Amino acid sequence: MPISPFIVQARDISKPAFFEGLIRVLDDTGRIVPAHEFIGAIETREEGRIIDTLALEYGLAALAANPAIRLSVNMSARSIGYPAWERNLEAGLARDPRIGERLILEITESSAMAMPDLVVDFMARGHRAGVSFGLDDFGAGYTAFRYFKDFCFDMVKIDGSFIEGIDEDPDNQVLTEALVSIARQFDMVTVAEVVEDRGEAEFLISAGVDCLQGFLFGAPRVAQHITMENQSRSSFGT
Repeated sequence: MPISPFIVQARDISKPAFFEGLIRVLDDTGRIVPAHEFIGAIETREEGRIIDTLALEYGLAALAANPAIRLSVNMSARSIGYPAWERNLEAGLARDPRIGERLILEITESSAMAMPDLVVDFMARGHRAGVSFGLDDFGAGYTAFRYFKDFCFDMVKIDGSFIEGIDEDPDNQVLTEALVSIARQFDMVTVAEVVEDRGEAEFLISAGVDCLQGFLFGAPRVAQHITMENQSRSSFGT
């Protein structure tokens, strides 16, 4: 499981804002398969629930072992109510109630908009346990803005398609500034994804983005090799 420690604070890019745990899948040759190549195929299937369960399990273990960090873990809204996923969350929070205050659950925008009532109820329960919530791929085309008052996300991650070359793209500049304005109206922290050069970072900082993530600050590193078969025996390290 790779970890990306490079979500940095825009006001001081030398300081990490939080860490992100990322599940990756290997093909038969041992190559890491990029997430965009498999997520769409498995998100609605049992494999998607298993991957979400693994991500949460190892994320909670990392938080328990490293009390100084905050960590985000990705999930699909379709995992809400999935027995193994729910058991992992309940067990992790019961072990140490303070873990909830350092856990961020990132819900994919497409799945959140597909089942908004379920997500709103789940977020209300999570907030009572101190858990924060992020909307992943914000602006990718699925958002129904009428739901924002109900969702109460704590953070939005602006989709990387708006970020690439933003310092030289007036259209993406306007769109990103609009997304930042929406997030600010609803008191949500903004994170720009896929920041790869200094010009992009400088524009995003001037546009008021709160945090930056991308290869400009470093690439994810593999901390632990895990498989479906050994999920109950594996550990997660930072």
